[in-house]
Amino acid sequence: MVLSTGNGVNGFTLDPSIGEFILTASNMTIPSKGKIYSTNEGNAQYLDEKLQKYLYDCKFPKAGKPKAARYVGSMVADVHRTICYGGVFMYPANSTAANGKLRLLYECNPMSYIVEQAGGKAVTGRGQERVLDVVPTKLHERCPIFLGSSEDIDVILSYLNE
Repeated sequence: MVLSTGNGVNGFTLDPSIGEFILTASNMTIPSKGKIYSTNEGNAQYLDEKLQKYLYDCKFPKAGKPKAARYVGSMVADVHRTICYGGVFMYPANSTAANGKLRLLYECNPMSYIVEQAGGKAVTGRGQERVLDVVPTKLHERCPIFLGSSEDIDVILSYLNE
């Protein structure tokens, strides 16, 4: 379990022998840059051309090694890995889901809070808009999301803002 009370992020593990959670990772911080990207590439054909170019460049960079693709399909697991090892998790808007798929209040906001507390960034992809700055208008409102290592998020934003 990962928890923030507004002053950093700590990880806890259940010790079944005593029935309590034990602090196992104190002051967790996300690396400023990672080697992993995480997205549902089954939806790539529906993505904006700028995001398709970003994904292509992750796989076939002009220089250096390609990024590793990892996608569990569970936001919690994917974001936990992103916090531990760096990189990005994204579930962007696309031509079949103009506002993305994930829910702002109970998926995007909690994960964005944890990632920002760990030193990362969480944005909607609409300019520089932070996920935590989106004012909800509906209980089940959907929101596009890009979160993870700050340098990697800046790279994605540079593609989106070309």
